[in-house]
Amino acid sequence: QVQLVESGGGLVQPGGSLRLSCAASGSIFSFNFMGWYRQAPGKERELVAVILVGGSPNYADSVKGRFTISRDNAKNTLYLQMNNLNAEGTAVYYCNVRRETYVYWGQGTQVTVSS
Repeated sequence: QVQLVESGGGLVQPGGSLRLSCAASGSIFSFNFMGWYRQAPGKERELVAVILVGGSPNYADSVKGRFTISRDNAKNTLYLQMNNLNAEGTAVYYCNVRRETYVYWGQGTQVTVSS
């Protein structure tokens, strides 16, 4: 049983930065997949950043070089540092973790990039 609590979204101007957090409550152990998705209204949900067991972080081409995914094992928290945000960054961002057949989603946090 894992609950994911996301925070850090909000309104930011183009070129600005935000750091999203995804804190896991309850038991969490050896997840094979930890990632961030985003979804704009009327658009398909897309994977933007992921950490796989035994691998380096990977990013969608649209965010590569601007976003950084990281984790703090002691705090059971996944982060997404978003720099140089543009209008395409406007979306609801979701934390997602997986282990074998178990899949957990956060509630989503809204990011709006606007001047």
